[in-house]
Amino acid sequence: MKQLSQIYLLLLLFTGLSGCTTIAYHSQAIAGHFSLMTRAEPVDEVIRGAETPPDTRKKLELAMEARHFAREQLALPVGDTFLEYVQLDRPWVVVNLVAVPEFSLEPHRWCYPFVGCQAYRGYFSMEDAGKEQSRFREDGYDTFIGGVIAYSTLGWFDDPLHSGFTRLSADRMVALIFHELAHRVVYIAGDTTFNESFATAVELEGLRLWLSQRGEADRFNATQARLQRRNQTLDLVREATGSLEALYKQSDTLPADILRAQKRAILEQLAEDYGKLSQNWNEPGPFGPAPVTLNNANLALFRQYNQFVPGFRQLLSDHDHDFPAFYEAVEELGQRPPNQRSEALTQLSQRFAENL
Repeated sequence: MKQLSQIYLLLLLFTGLSGCTTIAYHSQAIAGHFSLMTRAEPVDEVIRGAETPPDTRKKLELAMEARHFAREQLALPVGDTFLEYVQLDRPWVVVNLVAVPEFSLEPHRWCYPFVGCQAYRGYFSMEDAGKEQSRFREDGYDTFIGGVIAYSTLGWFDDPLHSGFTRLSADRMVALIFHELAHRVVYIAGDTTFNESFATAVELEGLRLWLSQRGEADRFNATQARLQRRNQTLDLVREATGSLEALYKQSDTLPADILRAQKRAILEQLAEDYGKLSQNWNEPGPFGPAPVTLNNANLALFRQYNQFVPGFRQLLSDHDHDFPAFYEAVEELGQRPPNQRSEALTQLSQRFAENL
């Protein structure tokens, strides 16, 4: 009854929101999450179930080990999270819409009670996301819709495991569990880049420690190779976004057709460079297999999840990998004004080196 009571509480809170679009959005969000919760089964029952596929059973057993590790070794506030399981009929649990003005790299932000403003909007229905995307496209925005394997309710609910987790490789599933639990530690309203970079740093350092303590440290090499590909892509994105930001500063003086032509040239060059960079990779890179088509929304989303990851990893190193002390430092950092947070993380990032 705890979950149901919390959903009814949210319904009451959202009743005061005005606007048909706002009400429709929150209605689908509440209905989508409620659907997940009503379909959830206790993990231990699924593990014991005679009809449970062996691979699913093995993944769920591993998830329970990772959950225990997260609490005991990473000091993550596990609570009753991930004790239930949902079998999804699709590879993603929600899709996120990102919308960015034609001549900007600052994404549109949607604001919500309690959690503040976010640079994306999640939908349980691809059709609903597509309708909202169409409205932004009509206004000239660059948009992107991407499937999301998992999301966190930041401790408001006991989030379940689902088949989006268990479809992943073992290491990626464990890392995702650490990532989603990290969102329960620190959440800065309105700062998507801070929140996602922090959670990604916890997932990486958590996975490194997990593998090391299991005597499988060499398996982190695959994660490091993936990190290297992501960092190489990030270098390309930084160069391209630098050029785009310089271009967009001229939006008041240059004609729109000139801005579009130069923007298109920068994005096409980025796509070409990415294609060359990724041609010998043994798996798709951050933007997927080449050739790719990129826009402001793709770049904004990529930067949100990666920009300050090295800075947070350096901050953990500065605290001798003491996770509780690290979390306290992150909370303190999160209380600073946004420009001070960004400057501090930029300086930490410049000090970071892999394999410290």
